[in-house]
Amino acid sequence: MTAALAKLGAAALSDNRETIGWLLAAVLSPIILVTAVLCSVGGGGEAHNKAAISACFYGVSYTEQVPREFREHIADMQTAFSRLDSAIQTVNENAEDGGLDATRVKAAFYALCFGEDAPSRREAAQFASCFYTTETRTRTVEVTDDGTGETTTEEEEYTVNVPVSTETAYANAAALLEREVTDDDRGNVEKIYAMIAGTADSGGSGGSWLRGADPRVELDASVLTNPGTKNAADLVVYVEYAWRSGWGYVWGSYGNVLTEASLQSLIRQYPEMVGGFESVIRAKWLGGRTTDCVGLIKSYGWFDPDVLTIRYGTNGMPDVTANAMYHAATESGPVSMMPEIPGLAVWKDGHIGVYVGGGDVVEASGTSKGVVKTKLAERGFTHWLKIPYISYD
Repeated sequence: MTAALAKLGAAALSDNRETIGWLLAAVLSPIILVTAVLCSVGGGGEAHNKAAISACFYGVSYTEQVPREFREHIADMQTAFSRLDSAIQTVNENAEDGGLDATRVKAAFYALCFGEDAPSRREAAQFASCFYTTETRTRTVEVTDDGTGETTTEEEEYTVNVPVSTETAYANAAALLEREVTDDDRGNVEKIYAMIAGTADSGGSGGSWLRGADPRVELDASVLTNPGTKNAADLVVYVEYAWRSGWGYVWGSYGNVLTEASLQSLIRQYPEMVGGFESVIRAKWLGGRTTDCVGLIKSYGWFDPDVLTIRYGTNGMPDVTANAMYHAATESGPVSMMPEIPGLAVWKDGHIGVYVGGGDVVEASGTSKGVVKTKLAERGFTHWLKIPYISYD
């Protein structure tokens, strides 16, 4: 199979998906489509392509019947994703207000580059560079005179990585890849992103919910029982503290205070998911701490109790989506068979919450509600999981 034919898989989400889906079926054969991408129904090219996307993002096991060329294309994309994750983490270490969205960058790479050889680390960094620019800014710092002990302030320059607009990112990608980024390409990126990341209010509206009654922005390590580890008991304490403190919901955030600058940065990153809800966000959440559903869990993983700061990408917890966290779990099962273990995560496609015991869940449930406490039986969660990177001793 050539790279050009493999790209039919990435194209199957376009407006011409029915024709392309039949071409893909002709190239790969029904056995490959059913067995390799774990799709048991003949639902056309889009359904098969969704399974191939899942294989790239989450991993999949193949039988010997699956041709080596197809397996290599999936493996190349998984290698590309790993190298993109590393590049994005480096970028975000010098970013403010969230940095790059790894899922969106990888969705763009899949749509534009499926079927190509895996990029080198340098090439992955070049692709990631399409999505941000480096700005020089100034800040006020305090300077102490060693001789007199007097403290004064002065302006100093520093650099920061800032996400660019979607239009600029696509223009940069077109120049780097030396090809046009078409409307079909852009549509594919959005469909892949929506499939992996979910929607802006992925929690849905079913069931009763309760807001916390003690609004605050302070973080408090004293509530943790064992702040030196990341454990299920303290995860429960942490998310219940976030709930009582009235944290809000903003897509792409993970527990930091939502400032005007951080809101503008998130709007640039997510013009639909955040920009489309700007008026509600301004009215309800500006000035408070905000998160999205998986960001609530990541904020605990990234919380540094020594300095009371949430530090992106720290403590061994990667920046992943709700679906990726579920698929990375080594212990999981249907909700109907969930053990009574506070600190388990509960999941449905595109959304995740934390089971806190007694039939209750704390979840970041959408822009209109924020972080709320709900009833497990009312929310439609389908599976439980032990969260990777959290101890359940």
